[in-house]
Amino acid sequence: MSATTAAATGAPEAVERTRALLKGADPARRRKDRLMTVLVYGAFLLAIAPLVSLVWTVVVRGAERFDGYFLLNSMRGVFGGMDAGGAYHAILGTVLITLGAAVISVPIGILVAIYLVEYGRGVLARSVTFFVDVMTGIPSIVAGLFAYALFSLFLGPGVRAGIIGSIALSVLMIPVVVRSSEEMLKLVPNELREASYALGVPKWLTVVRVVLRTSVAGLATAVMLSIARVIGETAPLLIVAGVSDSINSNLFDGRMMTLPVYVFRQFSQGLVPCRPDQAGCIVDINYQRAWAAALTLILIVMLLNLIGRLVTRLFAPKLR
Repeated sequence: MSATTAAATGAPEAVERTRALLKGADPARRRKDRLMTVLVYGAFLLAIAPLVSLVWTVVVRGAERFDGYFLLNSMRGVFGGMDAGGAYHAILGTVLITLGAAVISVPIGILVAIYLVEYGRGVLARSVTFFVDVMTGIPSIVAGLFAYALFSLFLGPGVRAGIIGSIALSVLMIPVVVRSSEEMLKLVPNELREASYALGVPKWLTVVRVVLRTSVAGLATAVMLSIARVIGETAPLLIVAGVSDSINSNLFDGRMMTLPVYVFRQFSQGLVPCRPDQAGCIVDINYQRAWAAALTLILIVMLLNLIGRLVTRLFAPKLR
C-alpha cells in the first residue's frame, strides 16, 4: 500500500474523530457548566426569596383592612380601638409631597446631567460630579434637618408644612436624577450629534430634538428610580411635615401626613388596651391599619412604575 493510499484511507477516520470531538463535550467542562448553572439559579432564588416573602407578608396582612373605606377616610375623630379610620389623608399627603419634590428635582437633575454630558469641562464639571456623588450618600435625616433649618430662618422655629417635606425629598432626589440621567445621555451615539451638527442644527436644538428625544425612555426610568428612592422616606417628613389626623391638601399651610409616617405612627402606638366590657374595640387595630397602609404604598409604587413604562413605550423612538 502506497503512502498516498494510506493517507486517503486514514483521512475519513480523522474526520470522524474530529466530528466526535466537536460533538462531544469534555466531562470536566460539562460538570463545571452544570455547577455554574446551579450557582446562578441559586443566587437568583436567594436574592428573590426575601422580596417574595416581603410582598406576600404585606399582601396577606394588609388585605384584611384594605378596602374602599380605608382608602377614602382619614383618622380625624378616631381614637382607641375603634373599628374606624383610614389613610386617605396620608395617601393625599404622599402624592402631593412626592409630586412637589419631583417638580423641583426633575428639571434641575436633568439640566445638570445635560451640562455634565454636553457642556461640562474642567474644574467646574469635576466639582459638580464630586458634590453630586457626596449628596447621593447623605442620610435622609440630614436632608430633613437642612430643610427645617432653612425654613426656620424665615418662618421661625417649629414650622411644619408639606412644601418643606418636598424640598427635603428633593435634596435626596436630585443626585439620583443627575447620575441616572447622565448615564442615559451618555448612551446616545455621538454619530447622531455629529449628523445633526453637519446639517447646521445648533447645539442646544440638537440636545433638545436629538439627544433628549433618543434618551427619553432612560430618562423616564431615572425619574421613576428617584421617586422610588424617596416615596418611602419617614425620618425627614417626621421633622418637617409633622403628623396630622386630618385631610390637608395645601402644601404651603400646616402639617401633612404621609403614608410612611402613618405606618410608623400606627406601629408605634402598638396594641390597644381594650376593657372586657368595651364593645367594638379591636386590640390590634393599629397594626391592621399599618399593614394596610404599607400595602397601599407598595401599590402606589407599582402604579408609578407602570406609568413610567407607559411613558417609555409611547415616547421612545420607534425603529423603522
